[in-house]
Amino acid sequence: MQNIQISNEANLPTKYGNFKIRSFREIKQEGYFLEHLVIKTENLPHNPLVRVHSECLTGDALGSLKCDCGGELEMALQRIQEEEGMVIYLRQEGRGIGLFNKVNAYALQDEGLDTVEANLKLGFKEDERDYSVVREIFSFYGLKKVRLLTNNPSKISIFSQMIEVQRESIIVGCNQHNSHYLEVKKEKMGHLL
Repeated sequence: MQNIQISNEANLPTKYGNFKIRSFREIKQEGYFLEHLVIKTENLPHNPLVRVHSECLTGDALGSLKCDCGGELEMALQRIQEEEGMVIYLRQEGRGIGLFNKVNAYALQDEGLDTVEANLKLGFKEDERDYSVVREIFSFYGLKKVRLLTNNPSKISIFSQMIEVQRESIIVGCNQHNSHYLEVKKEKMGHLL
């Protein structure tokens, strides 16, 4: 785990139940790092339920209706509490473009662009996320096989190169503010919705 620092484990009582948390600090370059979080049940079964969730401040913390991120995180925490497993919370806001650029992308969406078009107009790929730290997290916990909570075929492909993956669907529903967003995820990004 060359550029990874690992915190101690601590208790995290939540409205979903009692979890353990641990932070994985990924050193990107001198003076720049990302601090990811693992939220897990006390025990991890042989084939745990796992959600790899990228940070979405607007959805996760502010309850934005423009996406399905907050609902997916809530559902994942509920299911993981019941079935045992973990959420790997990655600090890569806005599909990896950062909060500042995500807000700029939101402004372009207000003008009629979809999420993919907005990212491209800002000079980014449709998805800039990097999942390499997940390999280190799987290794740290000795995981060989997971039940992955995702609708994203790209995640299934990437994580299948690291570990044995069985996909489990995570559908949280649609509203008037996120229906186009979900349509773009399905039609342009191949999400299994």
